[in-house]
Amino acid sequence: MPVEILMPELSPTMTEGAVASWLKSVGDAVEAGEVIAEIETDKATVEYRAAANGTLAKILVEAGTEGVAVHQPIALLVEQGERPDAVSARSDMPPPPTRRERPLASPLARKIAAQSGIDLAAVKGSGPNGRIVKRDVVGAVAPVAPPPPRAPAPEPAREEAGEAALAHDPVPHSAVRKVIARRLSEAKRDIPHFYLSIDCRIDALLALRAELNARPGADYRLSVNDFVLRAVATAMRRVPNVNASWTEDAIRVRRGVDVSVAVAIEGGLITPVIRDADRKGLATLSNEARELAARARERKLSPEEYEGGGFTVSNLGMYGIREFAAIINPPQSCILAVGAGEQRPVVTDGALGVATVMTCTLSADHRVVDGAIGAEFLAIFKGLIEDPLSMLL
Repeated sequence: MPVEILMPELSPTMTEGAVASWLKSVGDAVEAGEVIAEIETDKATVEYRAAANGTLAKILVEAGTEGVAVHQPIALLVEQGERPDAVSARSDMPPPPTRRERPLASPLARKIAAQSGIDLAAVKGSGPNGRIVKRDVVGAVAPVAPPPPRAPAPEPAREEAGEAALAHDPVPHSAVRKVIARRLSEAKRDIPHFYLSIDCRIDALLALRAELNARPGADYRLSVNDFVLRAVATAMRRVPNVNASWTEDAIRVRRGVDVSVAVAIEGGLITPVIRDADRKGLATLSNEARELAARARERKLSPEEYEGGGFTVSNLGMYGIREFAAIINPPQSCILAVGAGEQRPVVTDGALGVATVMTCTLSADHRVVDGAIGAEFLAIFKGLIEDPLSMLL
């Protein structure tokens, strides 16, 4: 009897997905655990592995189909030895999904195509699994000759001018943007945020970073953010109350120190998690963070790699942002916003001087973290950042 292959539920927030590609064709033998398709969620592209042996008898959802509901049948598998074409004659087989099929494309590519009047169906994608990305659409835009000069148009009537001011270019919501909008709205509405900022001098950190990166044979390339992650993980271990979540029955303090790192991806944001970050050295943290960020931008993370963190670090220093306050990533209770290190005037023992200063702002859930707890965490964090050798002990 044919077995239904269903659209998987790859995360608690997933309600629908897209079939990015089929790696097996109708009639191909399939072994349990073998990758047969790639499923695109709101956060990543995930390999779909078969749960049983058999033969792929029928594909119900073609590659490139978006908006397929979780648990909806996407293909049929028959036992080995059973004829795949037998399922087409059965009257009790589920019908193909009625969702509208669209070319597989990134949200930015869709926006550019809509603004330029380009039919995505006529564009060949160069991204993963034939996904249409920005460069494909930009390359399809033909240069337009400038129009001939003409006499100035008469000034529009007041009503026409008002209508022109309301003109806009609609950009359809991507799945990523929908999830981000919902979660941020819920977080800002339901979580009582409060904010604490602290200035950290990082000249000693920069000197140590340069020394470590210059070591012969080093298989790492440390960044300032790697030291931030190490300091956050160490401070979380010493102040466990920041590594907690609010529930209606209790405050749940996490046992493991798992740090989420905010990574910008095309059309949104994702927070891959570094597990047991307090037990890892700088080089390991650096390499793991870089590898996770690279796969996040390729949308290749598995759900367990971006869910379950206890604290988030968001760093906009590389963009020249001096300081900012971030929105908490529920169910976590804290997020640290890290600004750029810049030279500022400072006073040391009554004498005016110059130091490289980095401003960090902690956003905390006041139901879980009181002001004194947040201040204690930041004091420990600052001490580690300004004395970076201590975080190596």
